Amino acid sequence: MSDDENNTRTRKPLGLKRSVESGEVKQTFSHGRTNKVAVEVKRRRKILKPGESAPAPAPEAEEAKAPAPAPTPAPAPAPAPAPAAKKPAPKKPAPAGETPQERVARLQREAEEDRLRQAEESRKREDEQARKAAEEEKKRAEENAKAREEAAKQAEEEARNPVAAEAEAETQAPAEEPAADQSDGGKAARPAARKFTPVQRPEPKKPEKKAKKEDKPSKSAERVDKRRSGKLTVTKALNEDEGRRARSLAALKRAREKERRMQGGGSSKPREKQVRDVIVPEAITVQELANRMAEKGADLVKELFSLGMAVTVNQTIDQDTAELLVEQFGHNIQKVSEADIDIKAEEDVDPEETLQPRPPVVTIMGHVDHGKTSLLDALRGTNVTRGEAGGITQHIGSYQVKTKDGSKITFLDTPGHAAFTEMRARGANVTDIVVLVVAADDGIMPQTIEAIGHAKAAGTPIIVAINKMDKEEANPQKVRERLLEQEVIVEAMSGDVQDVEISALKGTGLDDLLDKIALQAELMELKANPDRAAEATVIEAQLDKGRGPVAQVLVTRGTLKKGDALVAGTMSGRVRAIVDDQGKQIKEAGPSMPVEVLGLGGVPNAGDQLAVVENEQRAREVAEYRQDKANEARTALAPTNFDAMFSSLANKAVEFPLLVRADVQGSVEAIKTALTNLSNDLIKVRILHSGVGAITENDVTLAAAGNAPIIGFNVRPNAKARQQIEREGVRMMYYDVIYHLTEEIAKEMAGELGPERIENVVGRAAVKEVFKSGKKDKAAGLLVEEGAIRKGLHARLTRDDVIVSSTTIASLRRFKDDVDEVRAGLECGVVLEDTNDIKAGDQLEVFEVEERERTL
Repeated sequence: MSDDENNTRTRKPLGLKRSVESGEVKQTFSHGRTNKVAVEVKRRRKILKPGESAPAPAPEAEEAKAPAPAPTPAPAPAPAPAPAAKKPAPKKPAPAGETPQERVARLQREAEEDRLRQAEESRKREDEQARKAAEEEKKRAEENAKAREEAAKQAEEEARNPVAAEAEAETQAPAEEPAADQSDGGKAARPAARKFTPVQRPEPKKPEKKAKKEDKPSKSAERVDKRRSGKLTVTKALNEDEGRRARSLAALKRAREKERRMQGGGSSKPREKQVRDVIVPEAITVQELANRMAEKGADLVKELFSLGMAVTVNQTIDQDTAELLVEQFGHNIQKVSEADIDIKAEEDVDPEETLQPRPPVVTIMGHVDHGKTSLLDALRGTNVTRGEAGGITQHIGSYQVKTKDGSKITFLDTPGHAAFTEMRARGANVTDIVVLVVAADDGIMPQTIEAIGHAKAAGTPIIVAINKMDKEEANPQKVRERLLEQEVIVEAMSGDVQDVEISALKGTGLDDLLDKIALQAELMELKANPDRAAEATVIEAQLDKGRGPVAQVLVTRGTLKKGDALVAGTMSGRVRAIVDDQGKQIKEAGPSMPVEVLGLGGVPNAGDQLAVVENEQRAREVAEYRQDKANEARTALAPTNFDAMFSSLANKAVEFPLLVRADVQGSVEAIKTALTNLSNDLIKVRILHSGVGAITENDVTLAAAGNAPIIGFNVRPNAKARQQIEREGVRMMYYDVIYHLTEEIAKEMAGELGPERIENVVGRAAVKEVFKSGKKDKAAGLLVEEGAIRKGLHARLTRDDVIVSSTTIASLRRFKDDVDEVRAGLECGVVLEDTNDIKAGDQLEVFEVEERERTL
């Protein structure tokens, strides 16, 4: 096998190889990588005794003293001698009478034996080469280790004895001293005495210690100078001038700090305690108080333990205890009430000089199907009605319309259905002008009267728009006269309320309406301060699948900007995006502008006030405070004593549990109000949970536990919830029109109670005497006073107007004959079913029961 084949099969051993040049060490790695490192090794100087001669210098040392020639590439290692050619194994004589097949098999067997023998020899050669390489590597490693040990010992000796180091510097190149003169009597030759030649005598220890102490400043100075000298190499590690590694920058800083402390009096001065102004609310946790005081929580706990209070850092303490702790630690306390945390917008009034004109906010109100949304469509040039289920508005819509003269008007469209009372009230509270839409053919209707009441309660001026003037049966004069009943006097009848006749379908009278709105807004002098933190009112809120919680707000004052930290009711967040009524993203929204705001942490309630605060921490603080107050109010409604609990148990009203999910917050409010109004003394609606957004798994779990159906208003369950609905068997009820929902639930509740039982009194009689009838029963002699007594009817026995028993008439006799009926003025005898508690003077009332289908 050739050397090349051996090289491919075995890896070269790692280690150091000495090259031809002195002072270099060649490192050989795998895959043919090599590295040369310059190594400078100084021989240890041998101190001669008197009478000894210096040894002859080694030829290698002389070569080292001579200037080293330019480094030449290391010669390639000589190839290993080729293995001697093996003689072929002697062939065995072919046996006599061997067939060709046997001969082929024998030759193949011999060839296989030769191949195995050659492989074994090759493996032995490789093992021998690896063993030799390992021995060489071990020898080289031992030589390097010895050289390093000698260099380290020499450096230590020179550090301990600087005088000897100077002497060695002068005698760096050792040379043979001339032989002593023969005239000295044949005495042994010895070197001439030198100035710095050390004498071998025991040295005292004290001067050595002094020398060490004297060396310390010079060593530290040397370390300071060489702290940035770069990374350590083999040359630097073995060089006597380097000695040890330079000190790190951190060690130098610590040394300087120590020197500074020593100069300042031997110890660091105690820091002065910082006195802080600590804001303490009515209740605060120990850890929060410690954070505000910049103290350790454990110190506060120890102090409270010394006061006899066993508390932890997570426990809440009152304001008085917190004040005691603050004073104990030397801080100043500032007491605040929890009510100070909340934002009070009514206390903040803008100066008159900062106010600027703003567009008017107009709310369109009226009865259902009187053309409110159609009027708004005509003003905007769109068709909103087509997108609403059932053709009726079930959400508050907000839009901005630009008039011919360039001015802007903000319109709010409110639902007219009876269930949306809260929406209409909310629209009247945030608006400047109310446009009351009345159909000329229908006239004044219940929701028209309700809208007038909301507008008057909010103190908002009204403009009456008499719609549907294109119809033949339109009678605007009748509408004006009917408005007098509600104390709304139009200008045509010497009043101060403007009215205009319009047709939303034909588009007539719209310019006149816009002119009257502009005139009314001009009289009101509507102004707001745009250069301040924004405040807005949440008109509607919903949970969008792709965008998260979305709040539709109307900016009342200030300018809402992207990135503002805001709080709305019990929700806080930061404005991620602002979308106008056209669906375009904008960077800011001024006063009287309706926009959609994205970025809240949850869905706020419709009607909540939105306020911009300085940072998100302040927004979270306000939201948490409001959430705590809401929880306290909810807890206060629950029965807190046994009397209230027993009274609620004694109430025999049937509960009808429901779970409500809707698309927007306003619809949730309207549905809850409508369902609550369906309750009566016999059955009451109990809403287990209500929320905005799709039906989730938690809703299904809660409905299954409470055995309640789930009402989905314009929403559907997600995929996981659908699977759980099938598994749990929960009943789903989907609606998109609110009056369909209320009708169905009313029927469900009536069916839960069963048919209605109506009692009709047939006759009354007085008990005159009581007789025995058989072994157990008693018979009563009656005088029929009113109506008639019939056999088999229900009877009620009263004594002193107190019901004794409710029973039926089992037997009725007139004299000794069984009869079916006895009329007023006649006497008879009766036997009552299941009762014998009859006395003379009792009253018997006979009635029949009629069952009817129940309605709520």
